[in-house]
Amino acid sequence: MKLITLVRFSLILTFIVVMLGAYTRLADAGLGCPDWPGCYGHLTVPNETHEIALAQSLFPSLTVEEDKAWLEMIHRYFAGSLGLVVFAISVIAIKTRQLPLLLAGAISVVVVFQALLGMWTVTMKLMPIVVMGHLLGGFTLFSLLAFCHWQLRQKSTPKQPVKMVSPLRVVATITLVVVIAQIALGGWTSSNYAALMCTRLPICEGDWTAYLDFATAFDLIQPPRDSYEFGTLDYAARMTIHVTHRIGALVVTLMVLLLSYRLWVTQQASLRSVALSMLAMLVIQISLGIGNVLLSLPLIIAVAHNLGAAMLLLTVLKANQLVWSLAEETQPQSSLITEENAHE
Repeated sequence: MKLITLVRFSLILTFIVVMLGAYTRLADAGLGCPDWPGCYGHLTVPNETHEIALAQSLFPSLTVEEDKAWLEMIHRYFAGSLGLVVFAISVIAIKTRQLPLLLAGAISVVVVFQALLGMWTVTMKLMPIVVMGHLLGGFTLFSLLAFCHWQLRQKSTPKQPVKMVSPLRVVATITLVVVIAQIALGGWTSSNYAALMCTRLPICEGDWTAYLDFATAFDLIQPPRDSYEFGTLDYAARMTIHVTHRIGALVVTLMVLLLSYRLWVTQQASLRSVALSMLAMLVIQISLGIGNVLLSLPLIIAVAHNLGAAMLLLTVLKANQLVWSLAEETQPQSSLITEENAHE
C-alpha cells in the first residue's frame, strides 16, 4: 500500500474518532466504562450474568449502562485502530524518507499522548483540563496527518511571487492562533457543561455582565472531586465561559473574513480556492452554533459543530501552508519594465 493511501485512510479514521469522541462526550457517556482500557474488567461491555456479577464486585457503587458503555468502547476500538495505522505511517515514512523525520515522529508521539489523555479522562473522572486536552490532541493529530498528506502531494513547482506576502503571512498566522484558541474555548465550554448557560442571542440573556467571573471560570486546575461529570462550577463561572466562547466566535469570524479577502485579492487560483473553502466552513459553523442555541443543544448538531471546527481548522492550516510557501515579490512590475526599456 502506498504511503499516501495509508495517510488518507488515517485522515478518514481520525475524522471518525473525533466524531465518536464528541458523540460520547455529549451523550454523557465519558464514564460509561469506569476503568481503562477495558470496561468493568472486560475487553467488551459485560452483558452475561457472570460478567455483570464481576463488574458489580469490582465497582459496587456503579450500575452497568450498556448503551453508554458501548459508546465508550466503540470509541476506544476506533482510537486503538487509528493508533496502529499512525505507527505504521511513522515506520514507513522513516524507512522510505518520504516525510520529514520530525513530522513522521510527531504523529506517533501525539498518538501515545492521546492514549494517556484517554486514560486520564477516565481515571480522573472527566477533569475538565484533561477532557479539553484530549479534544485538542485529536485536533492536533488530524492537523499533523493533513500536513503529511499535503507533503506527499507536494509537487516541485516554482514558488509563485505575490506582492505584499509578508502582511498576508501575519494575517494567516493570527487567524490560525485565533481559531485554535476558539477551539480550546469550545472544549472548555463542553468539558464544564456550560453549553446551555446562555439561551439568547447574540451574547446572553438578562444582565449577564453582572455575573462575569473570569477568575473562577478559567481556573484550569479545579479542586479535587469524586467526579466532574455534569460540571462542578457555579452558574456565574459557566456563563462566563459561554460568553467568552461567543465573543471568541465573533473574533474568529472577523479574522477569517479578513484572511479570505486577502487571499482573494492575490488573484491566485489556489489561494482563492482555499478562501472559498474557509468562508463555506465559517458559514456552516456559525449556522451550527446558532442551531445549538435555538434548539437547546441537540446531539446531532452539537457533534456536527465539533466536526465543523476541525474542518475550519484544516482550511486555515491549508491557507497558512500555501501562504508560507509563497515567494515575496520584492520589485513592482512597472520597475521591471522600466529597467528593460533602459537596457534597450
